[in-house]
Amino acid sequence: MNKYSVKCLLCGEVHDPYSLNCKKGDDSFLRAYYTAKQLMPTDMPGIWRYYNWLPTEGIIEEGSGRTVTYKSENLASALGLDDLWIAFNGYWPEKNAYIMTCTFKDLESFPTMQRLREQGDKRIIVVASAGNTARAFAHACSVTGQPLLLVVPKDSAHRLWTLHDDNHSVCLVTVEGDYFDAISLAGKLASREGFVNEGGAKNVARRDGMGTVMLDAVLTSNELPAHYFQAVGSGTGGISAWEASMRLLEDGRFGDTLPKLQLGQNLPCAPLYSLWNDVDAVDAACPEGMYDDVLFNRKPPFAIKGGVKDALEATGGILYAVNNKEASEAQELFERSEGIDINPAAAVAVASLVQAVKAGNVKSTEKIVLNITGGGQKRLMQDYELKQLPVSLTVSAKDEDAEAKVVTKAAELFGALL
Repeated sequence: MNKYSVKCLLCGEVHDPYSLNCKKGDDSFLRAYYTAKQLMPTDMPGIWRYYNWLPTEGIIEEGSGRTVTYKSENLASALGLDDLWIAFNGYWPEKNAYIMTCTFKDLESFPTMQRLREQGDKRIIVVASAGNTARAFAHACSVTGQPLLLVVPKDSAHRLWTLHDDNHSVCLVTVEGDYFDAISLAGKLASREGFVNEGGAKNVARRDGMGTVMLDAVLTSNELPAHYFQAVGSGTGGISAWEASMRLLEDGRFGDTLPKLQLGQNLPCAPLYSLWNDVDAVDAACPEGMYDDVLFNRKPPFAIKGGVKDALEATGGILYAVNNKEASEAQELFERSEGIDINPAAAVAVASLVQAVKAGNVKSTEKIVLNITGGGQKRLMQDYELKQLPVSLTVSAKDEDAEAKVVTKAAELFGALL
């Protein structure tokens, strides 16, 4: 019996398990459906604790961490909440948290890399990122040796650090432009012979990997929460939490109501907030002026079948717009209360929770899960030396020859593959 199948949400047709798109051309996500209807955690390391609900047929034993969920006391008290659970994704050895890139994007990269290994695909994987995803894939590829071409905005290059001494499998290209420019260039490169696209939000491995945040939170607290808070750029993390929640509902042991998605975006660049609330919350200079520009995606998967709009509608969700002052104050509040540093994007989630409490969108007695999507980098630096990934090439988004220049550089580094 197969572990899982992959189906189109529009036509319902079963596809090859490694497909990214409906072969009929439907504007829809594919979704993984698992044979195991109840969540049975394993004793495997890291994210593979949730192996039965991950779309892989094996594991990468080295390098992966997982979410660690705990019940908050100090932040909960500061906000007047009785049942606040923090899903922490990062490095915090005192809590047995060992995501060594300090970002929950690790939860996407390892299942994605495992699926490439299953297919025997030795092509160069192309990843576009504003920083955190790139760091996660660099970590996974340094473990597996899979050749990786990272395409990131030039202003995000400072986020590309690693703990590995050997990063010869990674080619880092920076683009003089924004995240969408990086995505556009990466898409062109991935269509060429010798390269492969990792799939982004359409990759079921990435979504179900992120969905393990909800799995960990529910297994730890023994119940589906009433509310789930997260900061989002593309919104894929929110979609992942929704999909995981539906599986947990079907499990039957954790409740009968979907958690309300409460998602935060960072002003002045909040396209999802704009689309959902039919307002203009995107400045022409975006992503300039953001508290954390990893939260900006010019073209998020909003209206696609199974996308952000469907997730918000299904859960009665809310989208918040958080300004930089609110984010800064929320970061200070969390770090003072909980005793660990967090990434700026996670601070936007905390600020969204603060807004929700003030607006009466949550009750003090309701179970709440707060996804801290990244944290512990300062704590990590106490124990390890961070090594900046070297930039292999910088190109302009306006350069018509940018694609050719990147291919030439990749050929220098990975010549045997091209």
